[in-house]
Amino acid sequence: MQEETQVQLLPDEALELPAEDQSVKAKPSDAVINEKYIKGDIRIVTEQARYPINTVAAMADSDSYTLSPEYQRRHRWSRDQQSRLIESLIMNVPVPPVFLYEYDFSKYEVMDGLQRLTAISEYYKGQFALTGLAEWSELNGKRYKELPDKVREGIDRRYLSSIILLKETARNEGEALRLKQLVFERLNSGGVILSHQESRNALFNGPLNEACLLLSRTPAFCRLWNIAEPTPEEIAARENKTDYTLPEDLLKNDDFRSMYDVELVLRFFANRQRLQVRQSGDSLKRFLDRYLQLGNSAFSPGTIAALSVIFVETINLIESVLGEQAFWLYRKRGKEDSETWNWLQRPTLAAYEPLMFVFSTMRERSADLTNSAQQIREGLAEFYKEKYEIFGGRNVNASDITAREQAYRTYIVSKLP
Repeated sequence: MQEETQVQLLPDEALELPAEDQSVKAKPSDAVINEKYIKGDIRIVTEQARYPINTVAAMADSDSYTLSPEYQRRHRWSRDQQSRLIESLIMNVPVPPVFLYEYDFSKYEVMDGLQRLTAISEYYKGQFALTGLAEWSELNGKRYKELPDKVREGIDRRYLSSIILLKETARNEGEALRLKQLVFERLNSGGVILSHQESRNALFNGPLNEACLLLSRTPAFCRLWNIAEPTPEEIAARENKTDYTLPEDLLKNDDFRSMYDVELVLRFFANRQRLQVRQSGDSLKRFLDRYLQLGNSAFSPGTIAALSVIFVETINLIESVLGEQAFWLYRKRGKEDSETWNWLQRPTLAAYEPLMFVFSTMRERSADLTNSAQQIREGLAEFYKEKYEIFGGRNVNASDITAREQAYRTYIVSKLP
């Protein structure tokens, strides 16, 4: 049994994630089930609304509606897709309703339909011209104010339907969050499947989530994960809290679009309290969900700031010591009689997670690590050959991570003065 290295947590960092009830309950009788239904348990309270299309832009800009700008930036429809929606409105093709969640009285979050709202809003603001239309190709190149009068008036007569999950649905905040998660996941079970982190971003937004989003744009982290670094325009927009359009090469990056980069930051923080996974019996996904949810409310601004410093110092140290190949693995290919060894030329979770943990606990020796960078790099290929089995496959359970951490720590310490 391998012993885990204990990390020194910050004063208010430790979270208690209580074990969920795993017991097998007796099957209830029909009478009990009927009573549950009559009482209205797990029943969504909704109402329907219709918005004139020409009011959508003002609605989207209103403080009463939260449009999840980070998800919107990363998952934008193309101009062709936006144009096809406008063409559908011109042709009076039925458009699916948007789903809104009333998180406070007359305050709404968009659960489904964000891109429809964005496309309509941006077209009415003149932010793009129609393109790629087939049925109404003569309108290609025209912005809203450039449309012929009758066409523009025809669009203005259309309505966008919505289904609103009312605040009265839940008796308390905990139940509200659970029902919101249930509805959100079922709404998004078809079409484009959301990643776990995209769901977390929508369901568990808060200070810790915002920190993970911000830290995922750390230049060293971006370089080591082959993600385009922040541009001066992006940095300025973030500092001034203004909107901005991300470059195409960034939007085409799968790790960025799926928010996997944000999950990697979250995993680093959660890994500092990895024993909670075993204590609670959670799956990794559920553990990360609950860690983020609880961390949003439990961590003080000072704790989040201190965790952010640890992350930035760790990723910068790794880059300075291991270089751009920090999270590459050295793997063999082919059969035993003709096998060849090569660097797997992409970052891997199998290297990232344990290396981040080990380097974060050795930051006080940053000078020794930096001075020994050449010796550490030169021996890595042989290290991966010797530890081939430890890094094999996609195993990321607790014992695998522990074995990798111990292997890295032993190797790195052996190269230090």
